[in-house]
Amino acid sequence: MSIQDILLQQLANGLILGSFYALVALGYTMVYGIIKLLNFAHGDLYMFGAFVGFVVLSFLSAFIGNSWAGILCSMVLSMIAVGLLGVLIQRVAYVPMLSAPRLSILITALAVSMVLYNSVMAITDGQYLAFPTDLSYEGLELGNVFITNTQMILVGASIILMVVLYLFVHKTLYGKAMRAIAIDKDACRLMGINVNKIIALTFFIGTSLAAAAGIMAGTYYGSIHFFMGFVIGLKAFTAAVIGGIGSIPGAMLGGLLLGLLESFGTQIPFIGTEWKDVFSFGILILLLVFKPTGILGKTEIERM
Repeated sequence: MSIQDILLQQLANGLILGSFYALVALGYTMVYGIIKLLNFAHGDLYMFGAFVGFVVLSFLSAFIGNSWAGILCSMVLSMIAVGLLGVLIQRVAYVPMLSAPRLSILITALAVSMVLYNSVMAITDGQYLAFPTDLSYEGLELGNVFITNTQMILVGASIILMVVLYLFVHKTLYGKAMRAIAIDKDACRLMGINVNKIIALTFFIGTSLAAAAGIMAGTYYGSIHFFMGFVIGLKAFTAAVIGGIGSIPGAMLGGLLLGLLESFGTQIPFIGTEWKDVFSFGILILLLVFKPTGILGKTEIERM
């Protein structure tokens, strides 16, 4: 393959990987923006969404098959189910800790993460499960580069979800309430905004997007595993920090940028696939040194 073909192929790979990172990073940045919580259980909700999608798709395959119609139905149902789980976790584990020291709620998030992935590990005996899809390998040939229909559809679906979220946050009253609470919760309470309801809605949206990413990953890679949320949780957090934690456009940009950096980084001499994680987190360290707020982040001023 020529250099041009390699670059085009890595562009396609980077976009699909970056779209997964971006969807998960959106949950991180939304929750942090509204209650200043680093929800380290978010990667495991991505994993849980993949397993819920696996169960739903296995059931639906007898009725509507396990091609794109079945995947779409399972994605919608799984997004709702995991979104409600996210709200339940927020109510049970996080709401009682909002007035506690910041470290306490962070430890609670880590505990929720352990509960989720150990529960799935016990149920599945730690085995990899084949995601039950029946998709063709057809696609688009551009010289020596082959891009599958699955890749194009998944990237397109990710973009649609991100655009819908952006419009929801910036064009609806609920979105305006989210942005107001991120600035000053106490003032919002005085203005009659139901802060707890909006926070719950934020958790629902963030976790449902993580579930969608989990099903997309299962569809793309063909298998799921109880530990699949750990690495992508770290990568998505990295993407959120790169873009600017608390910024929704920043999370989108950071996810896509990280996916592209990883993909192209594997082509750099002496790096390769085995060093791609070192490369990614090295980029994060450099960014934090030279621009701690991220690409689109803003410096926050603490009010006394």
